[in-house]
Amino acid sequence: MLIERLHSHESDVGGLPVRRALPNRGRRTVGAWCFADHAGPGDLPPERRMKVGPHPHTGLATFSWMIEGEVMHRDSLGSAQVLRPGQVNLMTAGHGISHSEESLTERIHLAQLWIALPDAERDRAPNFQHFAALPRLAVEQGWDATLLIGEFGGQRSPVPSFTPLLGVDLVASGPACARLDLTPGHEHGFMVLEGEVELALEGHDAVERVVPGELLYVAPGCPAAELRCAAASRLLLLGGEPFQPTPLLWWNFVGREPAEMPVWAEDWAREDGGRFGQVAGFDGPRIPAPPVPQLRRPG
Repeated sequence: MLIERLHSHESDVGGLPVRRALPNRGRRTVGAWCFADHAGPGDLPPERRMKVGPHPHTGLATFSWMIEGEVMHRDSLGSAQVLRPGQVNLMTAGHGISHSEESLTERIHLAQLWIALPDAERDRAPNFQHFAALPRLAVEQGWDATLLIGEFGGQRSPVPSFTPLLGVDLVASGPACARLDLTPGHEHGFMVLEGEVELALEGHDAVERVVPGELLYVAPGCPAAELRCAAASRLLLLGGEPFQPTPLLWWNFVGREPAEMPVWAEDWAREDGGRFGQVAGFDGPRIPAPPVPQLRRPG
């Protein structure tokens, strides 16, 4: 069984720690999950609160899971939505959309993920959806779960997806142990956000210890995993059907061919934002596209 330990790229945005697990030099995707940022937890004073100006997306869906704090989302469809703890914002960019994000609180802790859209859907009309309530369930022996997307524990999330996908937020307030049934035909990623978790994977002899800043990738073929922690911990379980073809990511775009990127960058440079439109209500300039480098089609 193929097991890969991916180490996040770590950065600091105005005092807020950000760990990027995907894309990674060793692994581009887990299912259709093609981007995974863990922001916080951290406290930002008013003069340094997160304020991300209007920027474009295409070929993907952005998935924002709020753990602590509040963020205001605005987009070129006219949406203006505050994201609060326990809620998800799903913005399906499709053909093209632009949006801005502003933190409304000092404390911020969230996961920001991207989902690559399959060829049949990546040019679809853009859409924004807010999910204020998600299925919650007690797994066993100290673990509590929020089902973010997909099916788990006999429940289904209301958040839609265009490919078979799984996202579960698992939290333990103290020592805990649970056995999770996995879909053997899917690949999975265990991304620890807080604490420390030991994973015993069925069919794999070694016990894997995972800490924040790491994502443990498990290739298809694993039917179950046992999660153990000795103290309060939190992790995301991400999974899905292996995604083909491997998407090409540059800046805020998810495509297939290098030739697509300069076309989209030029569209965004237009005064009206081209296919990406304009965001109303944000106080500040939009973010320009950087120069497009030499890109290669992912193999």
